[in-house]
Amino acid sequence: MAGTIDQAKMKFSRIVNSRSYTRFNQSQNPDGEGSCVEVKLAVDGEEEMDGIEQEQENVQRDTYTRSSRSGPWNKWRFLVWVGGVLVIFCVGLLIGYSVHRKSESASCSPGDGVIKHDPEDPPNQEFPPNDPPPLDWSELVGLLNDKLSSKAIADKLSEYSQVVRKAGSSADNKLANDIHDIFTQLNMDPWDDEHYVKLQFPNSSNPNKVLFGAVEIGSPKGFLAYSETGRREGRVVYANYGELSDMQNKEYGLNLNGSVVLMKAGKISMAQKVMNAAKMGAVAALIYPDPADYKTMSWDAELYGHVHLGSGDPYTPGFPSFNHTQFPPAKSSGLPGILAQTITANMAQSIFEKMGGEGAPDRFKGDLSSYKLGSESDKVTVAVNNNIADTKIHNVFGVIKGYVDPDCYVVIGAQRDSLTSGYAKSTVGTALLLELARVFTELKKGSFRPKRSVVFASWTAGDFGNVGVTEWLEGYWSSLDRKAFTYISLDGVVTGADSFRASASPLLHTLLQKTLGKVKNLRSNSSLLQSYGRGFSSLLTPMQMDDGAYPFLALSGIPSVSFGFISSSDKQCLGTNMDEKKHLDCITDQKVVELSVLAAQVAGQMALRLVHDHILKLDVTKYSDVIARHVSAITQRVDTLKNDTVDKIESLSTKWLNAAKSSYSCAAASLNIDIRNIDQNDFEMCRIINNRIMKVEHNFLSPYVSLRDVPFRHIFFGNGWQTTTDLEKYLGDVQEKTSFNIDQVLNQFALLTWTIQGCANDLAGDIWSLDNEI
Repeated sequence: MAGTIDQAKMKFSRIVNSRSYTRFNQSQNPDGEGSCVEVKLAVDGEEEMDGIEQEQENVQRDTYTRSSRSGPWNKWRFLVWVGGVLVIFCVGLLIGYSVHRKSESASCSPGDGVIKHDPEDPPNQEFPPNDPPPLDWSELVGLLNDKLSSKAIADKLSEYSQVVRKAGSSADNKLANDIHDIFTQLNMDPWDDEHYVKLQFPNSSNPNKVLFGAVEIGSPKGFLAYSETGRREGRVVYANYGELSDMQNKEYGLNLNGSVVLMKAGKISMAQKVMNAAKMGAVAALIYPDPADYKTMSWDAELYGHVHLGSGDPYTPGFPSFNHTQFPPAKSSGLPGILAQTITANMAQSIFEKMGGEGAPDRFKGDLSSYKLGSESDKVTVAVNNNIADTKIHNVFGVIKGYVDPDCYVVIGAQRDSLTSGYAKSTVGTALLLELARVFTELKKGSFRPKRSVVFASWTAGDFGNVGVTEWLEGYWSSLDRKAFTYISLDGVVTGADSFRASASPLLHTLLQKTLGKVKNLRSNSSLLQSYGRGFSSLLTPMQMDDGAYPFLALSGIPSVSFGFISSSDKQCLGTNMDEKKHLDCITDQKVVELSVLAAQVAGQMALRLVHDHILKLDVTKYSDVIARHVSAITQRVDTLKNDTVDKIESLSTKWLNAAKSSYSCAAASLNIDIRNIDQNDFEMCRIINNRIMKVEHNFLSPYVSLRDVPFRHIFFGNGWQTTTDLEKYLGDVQEKTSFNIDQVLNQFALLTWTIQGCANDLAGDIWSLDNEI
């Protein structure tokens, strides 16, 4: 027995201490479908026989030979050898796992304004291992509503309402740093976006003044940024709200050339009022809040605003205001080029009392004691001494990254600056921005796995015409339309409690309607849609140029939405020194926090839906109705002109415009069929369809106009000759014109047709799916 054991030991020792190598044999699979790899371990005792076999093999080679040292073998050495192999295996496993994880994650550079994703690496399409099952939609909404804290919102409102935060000031920069720190604490990978812009402020040592003859009416503290500076005198003329219909009405015979135009605030933006006055030849414009429109305000309340009929820094039109940007001095075409100043209701009363001329028509009257149109002898002098200041501003961002398409994101943003206390305009929105960031972070720590990213943005210089927003869009314009698929604005979400209004891209109408139908009024069991609307359409209003969401929609072609609880028009306070906590509490009956929670639910649920579902909840069929409505209006006007036998009108046809309308409708309907039939677990197909959806809004930006000359290029919601409304207006005004420019109309028809058709072609997808009738 002992001899047998000794022989076994000798054979084992000979095997361990001999030369060994690994042999890889590669042979063709008998089925011809691939190759088979055979791994053999040879030892000295077998090497001779293997050598004979090797000559007989067609494909066989030694790839690695390792000689082992001879020496005694024992169990400790065996254990050490096994332990070493295990250590090497574990280290290799950890290194491989680390490299794999890095390759899956999208990078976000703090120095850039957009999220980056390595184009060489496909986006991660799997949720982290060992995660709990993802939440269904009802569970997710319930968690969102439960985590929104009334106390947290109230605390932030109290904290941020203490100081005036003028753009670029130390108070504004401090709040920006605080927001950056909060995003850091929430692990949101925050970054800043710096711009160097020109802002205009009053001269503290040389205030602006208004005089009637030699009598000083006052030195208002309010002002209109980007007004021309200097001193101008002219006869004063009252022009109601400053709309073109007020100024051009032949019944009143207002001659505004060389005049100082006195106008009421409201109806249209201050920039539009001043531009209208400039077009009529006025040298200066005065704007005041009439007590009939601002019943809850003091007669000494000051107005603040700007006169740039556009957005962004007007001295870098179409370009981002980065410090390294170099180009010749330029000015936006949206600057009116005349003096403009706000005055109080008491100052306006003093001017009316001194004016002569005919009494104003009834529709021009408000709650002042006297209204007159003015006479040739009524001379008013306006002195504007504002200074331009080169100012460094900061936008602050944080991101919650998605797991499937992290390079696609919805942006939730709020303005944080204000020329006054700005409680309703910026404080409420900033508080909700931070609360939603906290809640979304907590949701992600649980079972929430967003498929796409959510970017939280704090903008500044909003009171100067959405400067911070626009400069960011201009800086990253070439890529944002392919990455940012929706913008949700939190500006002015609570300015009252009487009603609810929203402005949105048609792509977001269905999502907004369903969200309002689900969010419940906290004091009743009815939804917001039931509480505030006689139907969804009654809640919608056109998006205005001074809306914080407007540059996203009309400049960058990104679907956008803004909404809010509002007061009746006579309780408004935005843009005045009455925009403070006490006033908003009063007109909402102490419901600011309650309404803020509802606004957070609306914004939060919309954002969650956009990053939760496989297919983006953007309804492309809604634009079919928009296109049909505008094409119908244009067709009716053309038919009217043909009936009136206008010269050269016979060469104008609406056939191809109607064909483009039909092409879009067919493409939108076809996409909906694809969506219904898609396997939503096919990530690649979902991404292809989402890319088609994301391009729709951007494709409605006219490619035939210059971004610098016409920044708002959207054919439905933009501003300029390329829009459908401009064409409709021109055709409607033909009877009043002395000539009809058929070449201009044909050019507009052709470019409008091809913009719509181009969008339809892109929406159709594959080149073989296009409608080539045109």
